[in-house]
This record gives sequence, C-alpha cells and structure tokens, in this order.
Amino acid sequence: MMLLNNKYNIGEYVYLVTDSDQIPRLVVGINILPGYLLVYEVQVGITNSSHYDFELSAEENKVIKVK
Repeated sequence: MMLLNNKYNIGEYVYLVTDSDQIPRLVVGINILPGYLLVYEVQVGITNSSHYDFELSAEENKVIKVK
C-alpha cells in the first residue's frame, strides 16, 4: 500500500498563486511522478492544467487580485 502526503484532495477548489484574477480551480487529478513528486491537475471551465503544490493555494489572494 502506498500512502501519499498530498496537500490538496480531488474535489477541492484551489487558486493559482500567480493568477491575478484568482479564479477558483477544481482539483480533478493527482499525478505521481518518480520520487513520489505530486502534480495536481486542476480545471477551470474546459481548461485543464498541471501544477506543483507550491503553485497552488487553498485561499484566494486578495492582494494580487485585479478588480
């Protein structure tokens, strides 16, 4: 059995830390790379993208959000 120390779970909403619009994205998958490196697949609308955990946040960053 493999235990993962994932920061986010499938079905959670997260934000890209560099996104000035701070659009919530849904975690739809977790890919395991060699060395147990986790990459999260997130979706907004029909667009999917993959990100490391340090690129994501569970909290919206209102400081960088463009109005």
